[in-house]
Amino acid sequence: MQIEFNAKKRDTQGTGASRRLRHTGRVPGILYGGEAKPQSIDIDHNELFQHLRKEAFYSSVLNINLDGVKQMCLLRDVQRHPYRIQILHVDFQRIDATHVIHQKVPLHFINADIAPGVKTQGGMVSHVMTDIDVKCLPADLPTFIEVDLKSMSAGHSFHVSQLTLPKGVEVVHHREGDPVVATILVKGGGKVEEEAPVVVAAPAAPAAPVKKSEKTDKR
Repeated sequence: MQIEFNAKKRDTQGTGASRRLRHTGRVPGILYGGEAKPQSIDIDHNELFQHLRKEAFYSSVLNINLDGVKQMCLLRDVQRHPYRIQILHVDFQRIDATHVIHQKVPLHFINADIAPGVKTQGGMVSHVMTDIDVKCLPADLPTFIEVDLKSMSAGHSFHVSQLTLPKGVEVVHHREGDPVVATILVKGGGKVEEEAPVVVAAPAAPAAPVKKSEKTDKR
């Protein structure tokens, strides 16, 4: 189910116009992308604020109801006031159902409490990545991807190649090799090592007996 929100077209632009708009409880924004020209918009602050409290709003395909006309889009940027609870500006990108999109999707870590590295080896999970870039058609976009840590031991890592991806979804990463998603660290910074085998020393060879014909040097 896609998330829907309401917006209005706006013609006034500039810093002064945006400030006056905010004083009326509206948030200035822009809708761009696709074949249409960029469109300046404004959104009710309270409605937008409630949507932004939900994780899915940042990674889902959204339906913007712009003066009664619905369009699919993605949230691309949010500007917030440095210390007030206020949204200053938002950017949305139009998308097409037939074109592949790129989007950052959050990672949900599960079963860390039953992972051997945590439960029996006293390790601690370190989240190297909290989200990941994917590409897919809009209809295939997941709101999150699970990372199941149930089999991880201390000193081991979970890599991007181990992620279980929904059908039609591919990971896009710009690092070489197979990036680490999470690892289980041993408390104290040490490493888990296998117990060294006990080596039993061979008995010393008996000393050779002194021959009776040998004489002690009296010098």
